Amino acid sequence: MAGDGVDWESVAEATSGAVGALVSTTVLYPLDTCKTKFQAELQTQPGAHKYRNLSDVFWEAVQKRQILSLYQGLKTKNIQSFISQFVYFYGYSYFKRLYLEKSGAKSIGTKANLLVAAAAGACTVVVTQPLDTASSRMQTSAFGKSKGLRATLAEGTWLEAFDGLGISLILTCNPSIQYTVFDQLKQKLIQRQRRKNAESGVGSSPVALSAFSAFLLGAISKSVATILTYPLIRCKVMIQAADPDEDDDDESERPGKPKSPKTMLGALHAMWSKEGIPGFFKGLHAQILKTVLSSALLLMIKEKISRFTWISLLALRRYLFISQKRIKSA
Repeated sequence: MAGDGVDWESVAEATSGAVGALVSTTVLYPLDTCKTKFQAELQTQPGAHKYRNLSDVFWEAVQKRQILSLYQGLKTKNIQSFISQFVYFYGYSYFKRLYLEKSGAKSIGTKANLLVAAAAGACTVVVTQPLDTASSRMQTSAFGKSKGLRATLAEGTWLEAFDGLGISLILTCNPSIQYTVFDQLKQKLIQRQRRKNAESGVGSSPVALSAFSAFLLGAISKSVATILTYPLIRCKVMIQAADPDEDDDDESERPGKPKSPKTMLGALHAMWSKEGIPGFFKGLHAQILKTVLSSALLLMIKEKISRFTWISLLALRRYLFISQKRIKSA
């Protein structure tokens, strides 16, 4: 497949992953906005919370008649999700195939899989960090006051568009953990199904995950990754959050109106000094709910459309080959 200079298998993986990300992001975006605003709030005084739980964010939008503002930044988030998932799945598939070719191994081990996933994640972060920063600022802006992508990025310097890059690079271990757990569970499930098929006399017919199995494995793998990395996830949201001084006109709703910390150590210190140990896990339930549903939907959709994507790309490859042949013969 690489004879024409294009790794079509990696492109198929990347395309199906990107489409899955686009659908899951759109479906769950209001929940993502509520989750992000909830995480970004830092308690300034004992009991002085604007949002006591996730539903408070939703009801604020309802009371202010800004329900559509739950979708503020959706376009930017979709662009980021599509690009990041395409780059990630392409990089992951490409580096995995490269490792197997160079090492001569039949399968990739857990340690090598983690390194491959981390390398793919690092490439993704560098490419999409400005979009990630912009979407976080849009989501944490006051309802009805979010600006467009260009205006949001123009508010600060070019370097500020990469706020949280260091943490994002560290957090590349999150998808590494997620997809490693998913792949290992998937292989065990497929091997188990093959043994059942052999025992029942079905033979060596191809085995694929059902939609429910893919959803369940996606939920389990993402839960593990989220719990292990959550304190850093909240740090990144706080660093990228919009400045409340610029977005909230109601002085009574944010006592003290603290500036958002701009470094990982600053965010960790703010959480520790204002909220204590529970602050490191504030919003964990919301993060798990959103990310588990998002990742499970992504992987389920990816598994279901990967065959269609592969057939479509084969047709495209054949069309390009015939077109080039006609041009040469002319």
